[in-house]
Amino acid sequence: MKLREVISYIESIAPLAYQEDYDNAGLITGNPEQELTGILVTLDVIEEIIEEAIQKKCNLILTHHPIIFSGLKSLTGKNNVERIIIKAIKNDIAIYAAHTNLDSIWGGVNSKLADKLGLMNQKILAPISNHLMKLVYFVPKDHAEATRKAVFGAGAGHIGNYDMCSYNSDGEGTFRAGEGSNPFVGNKGKIHFENEIRIETIFPKHLKNKIVNALIKAHPYEEVAYDIYPLANNFDRAGMGVIGELEKEVRENDFLLNLKNTFSAKCIKYTKLLNKPVKRVAVCGGSGSFLLKNAIQEKADIFISGDFKYHQFFDADGKIIIADIGHFETEQITKELFYELLIKKFPKFAIRLTKINSNPINYL
Repeated sequence: MKLREVISYIESIAPLAYQEDYDNAGLITGNPEQELTGILVTLDVIEEIIEEAIQKKCNLILTHHPIIFSGLKSLTGKNNVERIIIKAIKNDIAIYAAHTNLDSIWGGVNSKLADKLGLMNQKILAPISNHLMKLVYFVPKDHAEATRKAVFGAGAGHIGNYDMCSYNSDGEGTFRAGEGSNPFVGNKGKIHFENEIRIETIFPKHLKNKIVNALIKAHPYEEVAYDIYPLANNFDRAGMGVIGELEKEVRENDFLLNLKNTFSAKCIKYTKLLNKPVKRVAVCGGSGSFLLKNAIQEKADIFISGDFKYHQFFDADGKIIIADIGHFETEQITKELFYELLIKKFPKFAIRLTKINSNPINYL
């Protein structure tokens, strides 16, 4: 199996278009055409992970955190990032990162966090905005079904838990074929009237080229009439954080103890308890303090994340409990998520979970 096959699969699930501007998800080292001998799954790439990959004969390291966030101006081995990159290249080890794009997808890191806590009725805490577009096109009635099938197959027509969504209206199209044309219906030089269907459907903008190409391929006309409009709607199948509900409300202390045990947290930093049951829970893997306002607005009883600063704890303001269980602790489940996705697609390939704890933080 070639590296490009794994990349194509991962990016079909977690498109790079979903990563944040500051991020560096994607292929960091390696040639997409190289043959793979094994995949090592990890949260971080540290020097010990490179050694582990060599020992286990894995020439692809699939990581959540990119080893390179900003540009490198030299490769002299003067710091750990440069040493890791040099060692990976010397040993023909590819490094691929799926970071905030994996955080943002439905069924991604935050969904996995919510699943671990048994949350029901899950939804994205902060859906992506300005990512949806509308396709409107016109097609003869007899070919409407074929074109709908084509654009739906390319990823259009999803609204929430529904798919194959479209609006269809009857109308009459006109055109006159000119010199050099090869009209599907009508005659050159004469205006033609055709009963057509106007079909409208919605899609995420990163699929635009794929969907337009599918439409053109399935459409009988040599010149396809279509329009694409940007939409201001939120895209509720992608975004940061997840909020859901426990099956039964629990006492605050009991919830915190269960939280600590579930994620093997050495400690939990939390704000003043509110002396009311916990039912509605918001989560965000990694550094999620930027979502606190969203969690409050969604009336969460508790917000679980990592990397809260001292002054940010005051922002709970008696409206919510903040529970900081640590960056590593909230994202360690990424390895499990990677493994589940890969083994489903490549059940007979060598996929290994790292045995190394890459958490740089220790506790007394």
